[in-house]
Amino acid sequence: MAEVLVLVDHVDGQVKKVTTELLTAARRIGEPAAVWVGEGVESGKAALAEFGAEKVYVAPAEVNDYVVAPKAELLTKLAQDKGAAAILVSATAENKEIAGRTAVKLGSGVLTDVVDVNAELVTEHSIFGGATVTHARVRTGVPVIAVRPNSVVPEAAAGAAAEEAVSVEISDAAKTAKVVERVVQEKGERPELTEAAIVVSGGRGVGSDDFAVVENLADSLGAAVGASRAVVDSGWYPNQFQVGQTGKTVSPNLYIALGISGAIQHRAGMQTSKNIVAVNKDPEAPIFELADFGVVGDLHTVAPQLTEEINKRK
Repeated sequence: MAEVLVLVDHVDGQVKKVTTELLTAARRIGEPAAVWVGEGVESGKAALAEFGAEKVYVAPAEVNDYVVAPKAELLTKLAQDKGAAAILVSATAENKEIAGRTAVKLGSGVLTDVVDVNAELVTEHSIFGGATVTHARVRTGVPVIAVRPNSVVPEAAAGAAAEEAVSVEISDAAKTAKVVERVVQEKGERPELTEAAIVVSGGRGVGSDDFAVVENLADSLGAAVGASRAVVDSGWYPNQFQVGQTGKTVSPNLYIALGISGAIQHRAGMQTSKNIVAVNKDPEAPIFELADFGVVGDLHTVAPQLTEEINKRK
């Protein structure tokens, strides 16, 4: 069975959820082989094995000293040496550039923002804000596929995760952009947005001065906080919390939308959530078409009452 290379997303050795999704998708195609760049592989091997990685290729630390070009050269070399059936990466801004560069080097096709892939390497894409579903397939070379986070449900399946050191000769051209400093972003007590089981998001209806109503409800549930594009564009909340087509894609077990009308752009980023609860004063708001449970009312009344009741039951 041919190998399917999976570029691992990790932070300080902790494997991110999207990698478990990629390994799940890779098992449909062939034998998953994780590609680890950077330190901490010993901390992450157990998670990779849990989701089916048969091999873990560990690249030299030098690859991580530069931006994207060396990673593309690494994936290209591995794909050629191992006869890979496909290469899967997460559809982040950085990894999509890596995917494009890798496809060029291999003379292959690249598919980005994929939401599903089957055993025949036919990919599914959700476009026009989720209004249309299309399918595509790479016809030449080794397919390079960038999959959106939270698109594939991760399923555990034991793998050997046999570690193998690999080498790559980084070209001079690939060394022209070097990482000179890394700054660790401070983390709060809330879970990371794209990996949270519960997300509470606020929209324009929250108002500019009262986003605490969203944060309080989120904290009572142990949830992550999200925001609509209107909120971010207005400067009411930082842009790294934007959920939507031009923000982050989330797929939690529970998504609570407070004061969000439900524009197509926002729906594209959260419509795969397992359970959706919407609170909006407008009974005609499009979000109610998507919601499993809807409350027509003032969020500034409903959300505090819900927060209070949740805290009582803890």
